[in-house]
Amino acid sequence: MPGVHSVTVVSSDGLMLLSSDPGHLTAKAAGPAAGKPDGPKGSSADLATIVSGIGSLTVGAAKLMDGGGVKQTMVAMDEGSVFVMSISDGSLLGVHAAPDCDMSVVAYHMALFVGRAGHVLTPELRSELRTSMESAL
Repeated sequence: MPGVHSVTVVSSDGLMLLSSDPGHLTAKAAGPAAGKPDGPKGSSADLATIVSGIGSLTVGAAKLMDGGGVKQTMVAMDEGSVFVMSISDGSLLGVHAAPDCDMSVVAYHMALFVGRAGHVLTPELRSELRTSMESAL
């Protein structure tokens, strides 16, 4: 989607379940001289950390304000935007986008993904992913 730098799905306990980071992939393929990637500094794991933190902060704020569940959060910055949407069971979908992206299109596609993928992100899947990551280390 035009203007989207990277996407991540984070479980309720902060484990990155899914990442799509085209900026980092093209920069890595082109070599170190290709310049700075478009995503957050470091890696897609940094976006997952940011999304997890934003999710935790907004849930805490909603509790203090008796606001109920948090559905989505958007942070608009001079040089980009971060969108965070609740999926299910505390899981979060996060998108880092360019400042000139069409925010309504990004939110629409995020809602479609949440509607289609929410039932798949179960505690069993998280357990399997955690086990496979620990065995790889």
